Amino acid sequence: MVLYTEAPAARQQAVQPAVRAGRLLAQRTLFAGPSPDAPDELYVAPVKGVLVQERTRLTLDGHAVASTNTYFGRFPASYWQRWTSARSVDVSAVVSGSGQVRVMASDSAGEARAVATRRIDDGRSEAVELTVAIDKFVDGGALWLEFRTTAAELTVEQVRWTVAAIRPRRSTAVVICTYNRADDCLATLRTLVSDPEVTAELGAVYVIDQGTDTVDSRDSFPAVAELLGSTLHYIRQPNLGGAGGFTRGIYEAVRNETSDRVNLLLMDDDIRLEPDTVFRLRALADRADQPVIVGGQMLNLLHPDRLHVGAETVDLGILRAGLPVKDALANTDVTEEQQDIRVDADYNAWWSCLIPSEVVQAIGYPLPMFFQWDDIEYGLRARAAGFPTVTLPGAGVWHAEFSWKNWDDWSRYFSFRNSLITSALHSDFDRRRLVNHLAKQLVDSLVSMRYGLAALTIRAVEDFLRGPSVLDDGGADTVAEVRKLWAAYPETANHPVHAVPGVPSVGMPRTTSPGTPSMLRSVLAKRIIWQLLRKPSGTAAVPVSDASWWHVAQFDTAVVTDDSQEGVRVRRFDRGVMLELARRGGEVLWRLARDGERAREQYRSQLPELTDRETWTRLFEGRRQAAER
Repeated sequence: MVLYTEAPAARQQAVQPAVRAGRLLAQRTLFAGPSPDAPDELYVAPVKGVLVQERTRLTLDGHAVASTNTYFGRFPASYWQRWTSARSVDVSAVVSGSGQVRVMASDSAGEARAVATRRIDDGRSEAVELTVAIDKFVDGGALWLEFRTTAAELTVEQVRWTVAAIRPRRSTAVVICTYNRADDCLATLRTLVSDPEVTAELGAVYVIDQGTDTVDSRDSFPAVAELLGSTLHYIRQPNLGGAGGFTRGIYEAVRNETSDRVNLLLMDDDIRLEPDTVFRLRALADRADQPVIVGGQMLNLLHPDRLHVGAETVDLGILRAGLPVKDALANTDVTEEQQDIRVDADYNAWWSCLIPSEVVQAIGYPLPMFFQWDDIEYGLRARAAGFPTVTLPGAGVWHAEFSWKNWDDWSRYFSFRNSLITSALHSDFDRRRLVNHLAKQLVDSLVSMRYGLAALTIRAVEDFLRGPSVLDDGGADTVAEVRKLWAAYPETANHPVHAVPGVPSVGMPRTTSPGTPSMLRSVLAKRIIWQLLRKPSGTAAVPVSDASWWHVAQFDTAVVTDDSQEGVRVRRFDRGVMLELARRGGEVLWRLARDGERAREQYRSQLPELTDRETWTRLFEGRRQAAER
């Protein structure tokens, strides 16, 4: 059991010894998170007895056992064997008291074995170092530590995993893009500077602020800026979305860094950061035998012990991203299950992702897509050019989980349009399959009375067919037009559940769906006919989990819970709107089938120009001048 876990304010970061010459620090073993929101079980697993967990120190009472076979406690040996030529790893610690330290290993099936052991008797800040070969992990497996005591207590601190260095360390520049999340961005910066060992090795920190509620307006900003000193580059610019924000940081880092090569570590502004993730991403990138993109994993913010996905892939035929690759964990409680099988990613999202500057030199900059799919397209483009992506287990950050974000939102325009562009660039672009998929999406939206979403889908396909000129503004003007289009449909508004306009606050039945129909096509035809004949009737409250089209379509008015659980949407059947959107949707999908190949060739032929430095210079300067007028 854990008797006591020291509060974050009292967790004293021990002064870490310098890494020996010729060694590269791969990661540290920490025993508690950077904040009380981080479950300690992600760091240490108490097996028996009483433990005292601090950030850099673990104390075991007599007759206790603890293991770091945990999410942050494991060393991902399989990934190091696959992507580097490192033959072994040294794990060192400073130990006091009496007990046993063992290095444990797993294979791809998760079977554990001991690979190194040291007994300590009456140690007094004794330096302990064990060397383990990285030679039996091709298909999977990891390393971790196990501690045991008998009668006396044992204290372990300053645990470090190092490998032989083969070249000088690269400069690393952190890039954070932010838009009206000043407090979140400052929290991320404060967490970063709370670990001086991490920040001391950073060449630069670029904060690209595109909002009107700016980071530098906060009272605590000067203190953070002082701690970062000349490392911090705070840049304000008009909003060009995530693509424009991250690209501005890349643009500046590549221009300003004095070294030929630089690690570009991109981070979202609203993550909760584990600072050691910076070490882990950087170390694998620096030691890799070829330039590789090294991505961090996403842990869910509201359920911080759950991993979003171990590694991701896409199905461009149905414009679907975020799919787990074969054998990858997905939506998993990582206090109960670990990723032992090594899996290879097709891309990594930019909540935390390190891109070597050689990739930028070889394939150019991100596409000016504003946001949504920009990181996916870049990862796929890099992979096609010979730069793989490694999603590194144990290199995690916490991020708002997608299941609590509203899928029915104005940003879906960018998702549909940009996924079409990505499919055109990186797939065989099977237009029949794409049209069938988009037709299903459109019918789903119309039958379930989400007319704003249907309008966005139509606009997205129309703009895709316009060709590369749709990206000329970097999305800055398009976003205003899309939000206006979206707001024109009443069901897009979110209302507090206690005050729904035009709906009585009492007496409204709450309904649940009986489940997915066995004959979906027949039910769909029936619902469409019912709606055209004005058969649906009544008003009902529908939980988000039951808001499928086959259920919602039975009512004139459906008050549907928003995915965010912050309010409700009122969907009202409108036969005229439905028919008009169906007509326009049919026309644009016919055009996609007819003209899609022409548009595809245009995007492919203009890709070098769309992603070169001159295009982004024009966008940055043009938006700056427009803002000054």
